[in-house]
Amino acid sequence: MFQIHCLNKISHIGLDRLTDAYQLNDGFDAADAVLVRSAAMHDMEMKENLLAIARAGAGVNNIPLDKCAEQGIVVFNTPGANANAVKELVLAGMLLASRDIIGGAEWVKANKSEETIAKMVEKEKSKFAGCELMGKKLGVIGLGAIGAKIANAAVNLGMEVYGYDPYISVEAAWSLSREVQHSKSEEQIYAECDFITLHVPALAETKGKINKETLAMMKDGVVILNFSRDVIVNDADMAEALKSGKVKRYVTDFPNPASANMENVIALPHLGASTEEAEDNCAVMAVNQLMEYLENGNIKNSVNFPACDMGVCKKAGRIAIHHRNVPNMLAKFTGACSAQNINISDMINKSKEEYSYTLMDIDSPATEELVKIIREIPEVLKVRVVK
Repeated sequence: MFQIHCLNKISHIGLDRLTDAYQLNDGFDAADAVLVRSAAMHDMEMKENLLAIARAGAGVNNIPLDKCAEQGIVVFNTPGANANAVKELVLAGMLLASRDIIGGAEWVKANKSEETIAKMVEKEKSKFAGCELMGKKLGVIGLGAIGAKIANAAVNLGMEVYGYDPYISVEAAWSLSREVQHSKSEEQIYAECDFITLHVPALAETKGKINKETLAMMKDGVVILNFSRDVIVNDADMAEALKSGKVKRYVTDFPNPASANMENVIALPHLGASTEEAEDNCAVMAVNQLMEYLENGNIKNSVNFPACDMGVCKKAGRIAIHHRNVPNMLAKFTGACSAQNINISDMINKSKEEYSYTLMDIDSPATEELVKIIREIPEVLKVRVVK
């Protein structure tokens, strides 16, 4: 029976998919697999028995990916499961930035005891006037599951939408409205757009993407929305741009001590995926991926190992091997099977950067000696008998 441990509260909609072959366990050390949302795992010790970690969400900055890869622990995420929730919040952010809705609501709250408030609003409402989204230019940087949905929704709102993503997937490209205009560079978006929304991962090359130099390329009064990570924006440069009026509003779902204290910032407490529907969707996807991996050895949506699918094993046995991406590994695996007089009926090998994953279906059950021989190959990180 597989032992599953939840480091955070996980929607029962997902957990209810677990069959009798699984048991929820309160102990992390005894777990075969872990479900997590925001819990920090960098300082946790990963035991040999831990096979997989599934993050019920897209970001995995709370998980030590390299350490997990070195131990042959597959880390999954759930891209797209919360995309609609984030899309809706970004649209709300654009509306809050274009119309001073927050300021107006605060004015009403501050004057709620005034008997003449109904007359006062006619004099005061001009202070909170804004602009409409229709006809404005929106630049979407990053056209993944979330960015593509935002681009399409903005088209439907009557905005002129520009998208930029040099790594766009075929699936995302097919999902885009034909009215979304393809930008050949980020610089084009910076120069032309009234609203710019960021949907890129937090990597070394994207840290500080929005800085003094890129801000200088933008229109005066631009609105910037950051629903990626706070490090994408240089806080000091953003503060200066807000002070000068170069940036009209900065909307972020990742407040920090700097941005939370800036004028003309709308800072939200990481609400992007905080809907019941998104939590349910993420939990279902995370659980499904864990079950498919634990039962069949197949990998989908892993961030540290390659995608790999051999379906359901119909042979006597299946062996899953995590190893380094170096030459001659398959020869060593086939040699080990040959030495044990075990025939390989099917095999698949996939690589992702410095790591590889091999599945072998064999015509007779895997012996302890075969597993031992493969495990002792220096480049092998983990060996598991799936069946």
